[in-house]
Amino acid sequence: MTPDYWQQAAQELAAADERMAELVARYAGLGLVSRGDPFGTLARSIVGQQISVKAADAVWGRFVAAVGEVSPSAVLAAGEEGLAGCGLSRRKSEYVRDLAAHFASGRLDPAEWVSMDDESVIVALTEVRGIGRWTAEMFLIFNQLRPDVFPLDDIGLQRAVHERYFGGEKQPRKTLAACGERWRPWRSVATWYLWRSLDPLPVEY
Repeated sequence: MTPDYWQQAAQELAAADERMAELVARYAGLGLVSRGDPFGTLARSIVGQQISVKAADAVWGRFVAAVGEVSPSAVLAAGEEGLAGCGLSRRKSEYVRDLAAHFASGRLDPAEWVSMDDESVIVALTEVRGIGRWTAEMFLIFNQLRPDVFPLDDIGLQRAVHERYFGGEKQPRKTLAACGERWRPWRSVATWYLWRSLDPLPVEY
């Protein structure tokens, strides 16, 4: 389901920025799509770290087969031994089990996130081992559908801004941040369109 704010955001971005207007027109009818439940999305992000998409899909398939149900209780019940044959490194196994423990104990509670701002959710998520700021920002964009996240550390976003606004010349972080200010309060939407300028296939996270 496309976020209810998407059409308004696209129209406002297009009206304020000619280069963005080109992308909005080119990818009309497409938008963000939330994938899966919060725990499953975060677990999958950990599994896929630093390996190819194909490899991540294979490991994820074995992980799902091992736990039976992708839930905190199932992961904790499987334990280290139950996850040993999935292809997860020992460190990733620890990370996934730590994530499950955070959910099971209530230290991470998706119901509370509705009333929390983006930065507060990022702080909560990065308390889990294996989840850094970039992963938390991707989660806010793709799972929580937050409209105004600007992931400055994302290589694809950096490249797209450089190519589309600076003739391909790399710019310092503060310049990229300033560039993003023009897209408030729809920086997630602008980021999505900038990703599309590099890869026309919509990203699912």
